[in-house]
Amino acid sequence: DYLCFKFQATIMLRIFRNIRRRLLSDGKFSKYLLYAIGEITLVVIGILIALAINNWREKNIIQKREEYYLYGIKDEFEQNKLKLQNLLSVNRLNYENSKKMAVLVRDSADLPDESEISKMLYNSFYYGIAYYPNNSMLNELINSGRLEDISNPILRKHLTAWEPYIQGVRFQEKELSIQRDKVLDLFRGNNASIRTILDQTGSGAQEMGLAKAENIYSNLEVVKSREFENNLLIFILTGIATEKSQYEPLLEEINTILQLINDEIEN
Repeated sequence: DYLCFKFQATIMLRIFRNIRRRLLSDGKFSKYLLYAIGEITLVVIGILIALAINNWREKNIIQKREEYYLYGIKDEFEQNKLKLQNLLSVNRLNYENSKKMAVLVRDSADLPDESEISKMLYNSFYYGIAYYPNNSMLNELINSGRLEDISNPILRKHLTAWEPYIQGVRFQEKELSIQRDKVLDLFRGNNASIRTILDQTGSGAQEMGLAKAENIYSNLEVVKSREFENNLLIFILTGIATEKSQYEPLLEEINTILQLINDEIEN
């Protein structure tokens, strides 16, 4: 565009120069002066029009690029929201089942049978907790230095703070995993049996193709122990803390980011 405008301007200047020479040779100085002023005015107007067109095109390119990033980030955060909602449900299932077990182990004389205990243990500790959001578009935006293409400063602030937010979540998840392992460690020794849990819930046959063991080693004594109760209660508290202090605020943050993105797209 710039080269085309320069070429056209060069041709126009040559035409204007020839007219000026003709007016001067004819001695028409007053007409020449008026013509020169008009020529300068036309050149200035032409330059301003060219600059306006160039600015408009550049602005249009930036807007399309921003729109591309906004839709990409929106898709990522909608997926991340679904992942987090599923993880919230799993975490809640874990600690709610553990709470039921904590109530039962208080009164060792009224414990349920081996099968029921195995199902509670399985439902409480089978699923690990880890949140891994998909942020490939956001990372591309940040790593390429294109974050400034997002015109809304509030949205930019939230996107910049996203990774530190996730680091806090992972720290809490690590603590929850540690507490989960402490409970599971009680069933790895000679006084307990993970095989009994798998057999009683049917998981050994369904997921591992194991036939039921001939001898059943009871886990009731482990469940009745003070050590189990202590570790179970810490696991429950850590699970609740993970939900309240990390997952729920993170879900709120995702909703805020999605709202800001939708506002930008609609505008």
